[in-house]
Amino acid sequence: MLLETVTAEGLAHKSYFLSDHNEAMVVDPRRDCAIYAELAARECTDIKYIFETHSNEDFVVGSLDLQQRTDAEIGHSKETLFRYGDHNLAEGETFDVGDLKVEVLSAPGHTNDSLCFVVYERRDSRVPLIVFTGDTLLAGDVGRIDLIGTESARAQSEKLYRSIFGKLLPLGDSSFVYPAHGAGSVCGNNLSTRAYSTVGYERQLNPLLQLEEDGFVRYLTQQQLSLPPYFRRVHDLNVHGPPPMPLTLREANCDDFEELVEAPATTTIDTREPGAFAGSHIPGSLNIWLDGVSGYLGWVLDDNEPVTLVTEKPLDAKVALTYLSRLGFDNVSAHLCNGMPDWRNHGKPIARLKTCSVEQLKKALDRAAVNVLDVRDDHEWSEGHIKGAQHLFVGYLQQQVARVPRDTPLAVYCSWGGRASLAASILARHGYASVYNVLGGINAWKSRGYPLEKG
Repeated sequence: MLLETVTAEGLAHKSYFLSDHNEAMVVDPRRDCAIYAELAARECTDIKYIFETHSNEDFVVGSLDLQQRTDAEIGHSKETLFRYGDHNLAEGETFDVGDLKVEVLSAPGHTNDSLCFVVYERRDSRVPLIVFTGDTLLAGDVGRIDLIGTESARAQSEKLYRSIFGKLLPLGDSSFVYPAHGAGSVCGNNLSTRAYSTVGYERQLNPLLQLEEDGFVRYLTQQQLSLPPYFRRVHDLNVHGPPPMPLTLREANCDDFEELVEAPATTTIDTREPGAFAGSHIPGSLNIWLDGVSGYLGWVLDDNEPVTLVTEKPLDAKVALTYLSRLGFDNVSAHLCNGMPDWRNHGKPIARLKTCSVEQLKKALDRAAVNVLDVRDDHEWSEGHIKGAQHLFVGYLQQQVARVPRDTPLAVYCSWGGRASLAASILARHGYASVYNVLGGINAWKSRGYPLEKG
């Protein structure tokens, strides 16, 4: 038996390749799915089944594309009317993969079509070895319950409690738990950095599993998690069956790229680090550092908005294209060949973004010469923020930019400067002239021993 974890960087999404005796299964494949076929070829095995734990919202699945590469059968819940697939799965169904037995558990709560897949080492075994829990049970956390709507939050919380306590925990403490997400995912609140867990470990140490049902439901219904707007579109793509992801990207010279940038409704995404972006960038472009594209681009793009890319290195363009495709953004017009140095050398228009250090910010605050905007998540704000700062999560800034005052110089901060650079570039795009990115952010502020407020 062989189990391989395949991680989609930036999304904290985990998919799995499990093989035994020349047969294999894949759980929740990512859209760039060639890796599973490559694993099968390496192990001289055939992928027999592709299982989906639910109609995912935060990433585009690669099931259809992988099926076309392998002829594997696709299985997902009968509770959602998927437009593709071979098995509408229900509680108790079993499948053989080599000598392994795979049993389906219906586990509603995170979504009503959530499934878990329990793996037994032998077909006649009654002792579970592995359970793929999707977004039902996560390492150190459980899945969010607000995707159907806040009016259903209590009912979904109760379902999730019954799924975990009534179905997963009885599998036994020795069962290994492999969830669909790790730390950094927006599908939970406080996920552990552990790659996997066990039922016994979660039973004893997962804080939510220490609660009685009333406390469990109260906690989940009161937590407020960010809900990126692209979730709805990705869900629809996954239900209907997404097309294969685009594999090539047009390389445009400066003149051609300038025409594309000036086209209506086009957004230029610059994936360089904040300091490089501040030094010079194409006017109107948005700065999302490369590793942040998966986490934050879905907040600032409309569904089919044309995108052009500027990167630090040519190879970064392929990485950015992959990150965009995993979120379902396929309308990428071109990449700037040879990057910003070539753009500057051709005399094309450039803009700059102001920056400041935390020492400069502290002096300006002491003189009451600057407003401060904190663009971090709610829990980061609560753990400690600069006194007098306005709080507005960067994901909401583009829709709520009118809340930010224009009449005073504005210093924007996050944890280190990445999200602040995105926020500052959004504000600059809306005509804010005196905006500073606080390089080093709250980390640098704390390193200098400057005071913070909590709550």
